[in-house]
Amino acid sequence: MNRPAAARSAWAIVPAAGRGERFDPASPKQYAPLLGATVIEWSLRALIAEPRVLGIVVVTAADDSRWPAIAARLNSGKLRHAVGGASRHASVANGLAQLESLAAPDDWILVHDAARPCLTATELAALLDALQQGAGGGALLAAPVSDTVKRESDGASAATLDRRGLWRALTPQAFGFARLRQALAHAARTGIAVTDEAQALELLGDAPRLVAGSAFNIKVTRREDLATAAVILQMTGAQRMRIGQGYDVHAFGEGGHVTLGGVRIEHPRGIVAHSDGDVVIHALCDALLGALGQGDIGLHFPDSDPRHRGADSRIFLREVVALMRAAGLRLVNADVTVLAESPRIGPHRAAMAANLSADLGVSAALINIKATTTERLGFIGRGEGLAASAAVLLDVEPPSASQPGS
Repeated sequence: MNRPAAARSAWAIVPAAGRGERFDPASPKQYAPLLGATVIEWSLRALIAEPRVLGIVVVTAADDSRWPAIAARLNSGKLRHAVGGASRHASVANGLAQLESLAAPDDWILVHDAARPCLTATELAALLDALQQGAGGGALLAAPVSDTVKRESDGASAATLDRRGLWRALTPQAFGFARLRQALAHAARTGIAVTDEAQALELLGDAPRLVAGSAFNIKVTRREDLATAAVILQMTGAQRMRIGQGYDVHAFGEGGHVTLGGVRIEHPRGIVAHSDGDVVIHALCDALLGALGQGDIGLHFPDSDPRHRGADSRIFLREVVALMRAAGLRLVNADVTVLAESPRIGPHRAAMAANLSADLGVSAALINIKATTTERLGFIGRGEGLAASAAVLLDVEPPSASQPGS
């Protein structure tokens, strides 16, 4: 008996074993450079960032030497690998075999083209929402045909087709594990060369739901498509800028030092805190989490967890940075203000910026650290504690910070 749709896990298969003859026989399109990364890295971005997708099998040609370096750059625990077959449906079947020990028979399997770099998180979420809401026969992203459609004969327009009810099939397409495997096996037995997974399901009599996708979710087929993809990614990236702000405060207590920005600073009094009480990093974490829409530091690192007792807050920052990168975002700049009568921040500013730079993976020039007093007003002015505030700006990031290989 099938589980409720909302309880079914989701996995993804990305067939990338094709040679792309129309693009460049010597260099498959999925590995073409695009805005500082490769096409396939962009194509994987939304799948990696979506928490409902538990794992992703990338299916490559047996002699593919480029994927291992790209997988290392992406550095995602979701990624798995399979060797492709002689056709697309054979490659997808090999991807299913890789998931056999992980996925339940009725889990959802999303199949996404390796050469569709402009898939957005919004589209992917819409597809998954449709599955959870009861698209029992599966679903696929699609866009209605808006152009006039012609039938060609000997290079001439022979007829104009009625475009009503016509849609362009996009990816991802999603179907139950067992049903997809059955459909692909049926297509193989009958010798029908299906052009997408939905066609294989249709041959069994299924009618997958069409979920409206974006016309910008293009497939790179010819070299000129790279320029179009670059414009789309830059345009949608500009809409992904996110702002976050954070604030943290701790009281002074017993001890002989404080930690700020990962720097141990000698001080007559220590900090009362569950971890190391680094208000600079705590405020910065909250700012980043706010920009990501991921709650606050207390949600991710609760002070009720004994693992965090006395913890180095730089560990927290690195984990938050991992969330930022998984969301396909990068830090544009950070502005941090320390509010304290003491200690003096000036002598330690460069070391603090160096620590934050290392953990954030950006130049120290993008991190501004300053300090102010409260003119002896309030608890800070009375020397009872200190605080910090932080503001960050995030923007879309190429999936890999390093340049792709040739």
